[in-house]
Amino acid sequence: MFHRLRNDFRLSIITMLGVCAILGITPFAIMRFVQGNTVAGLVDLGILAGIVGSLAHAWVTGRTERSGMVLALIICTGAVLAGAVMGEAGLFWLFPCLVTTFFLVSGRVATALNLISILVLMSIETAFSSNVQMWTFAATAATVSACAYVFAHRNQDQRERLEHLATIDPLTGVKNRRSMDEELDRAAANAERTGLPYALVMLDIDHFKQINDVYGHGVGDEVLRDLVALIEHNTRKSDQLFRYGGEEFVLLLPGVDGASLQTVMNNLQQVLRKHLKYAGGPVTSSYGVALLGHGESVESWLGRADEALYQAKETGRDRIIFADNNAQLAAEPA
Repeated sequence: MFHRLRNDFRLSIITMLGVCAILGITPFAIMRFVQGNTVAGLVDLGILAGIVGSLAHAWVTGRTERSGMVLALIICTGAVLAGAVMGEAGLFWLFPCLVTTFFLVSGRVATALNLISILVLMSIETAFSSNVQMWTFAATAATVSACAYVFAHRNQDQRERLEHLATIDPLTGVKNRRSMDEELDRAAANAERTGLPYALVMLDIDHFKQINDVYGHGVGDEVLRDLVALIEHNTRKSDQLFRYGGEEFVLLLPGVDGASLQTVMNNLQQVLRKHLKYAGGPVTSSYGVALLGHGESVESWLGRADEALYQAKETGRDRIIFADNNAQLAAEPA
């Protein structure tokens, strides 16, 4: 639960709003009914029910974009109704809504919702005691919306930068191990749902320590970047490459198995053999390949690919080992 809240900003906003709605609106709704103001009480209950329903939908389905849109519509509509029914006392409900919308939907949509809400309230004569109050309210609401837009935009930009830093390997520019864990979980879930085959390739540069020891880490870093560039240039957009650690990488290949997988691996091996070089000569790699089994866990899948890579390194390097049928494509030196 707390992991989802920490990693999904919109879900955290929806949850916070839901909790505040339960704690804040419920007493007002009860008070309206006690005072005999049934219409206002029903408005409060309607707002509360919509917010709680959107909160439940977000947690159950994970579709926070849809829940955010519904929630933004509900709170803006509820705030306008509160102003129309209760007059001046109800106008204050709109101000937190003007801020919250920018964290639930895109800036453009939030701006449109806020503008419509303000104009609708201005068109309701009973909501204001005078024109001066109406225009003062409009100016204040517009200022609040503008400040909320700037803050939300900066917040979004900073969150995107932090997410990039947290999920991308700074040296090679590919996704890191944290991203790999998430993508493998998605792949396993999609495979169970659709039956699409997935192959996992663990790739390790042969004798990489010698490159660093003899020519320095600067040359080693350049080899890593060249490796990534070659793999990305010779794989599909749907394939995903991750840096697992050091000179070890993981390649996720959806939709390939059997003969097609062998062809892909042979082609990739030949490309790296031919083009991956440094001052000391060509660079080779070893490969462990595993197809995702039906109902198999990600840990088991990754473990079988790692074991196949270990066999490739132990039996001479510069070769491909397939974990699923123990088939071996041994590579002769070029």
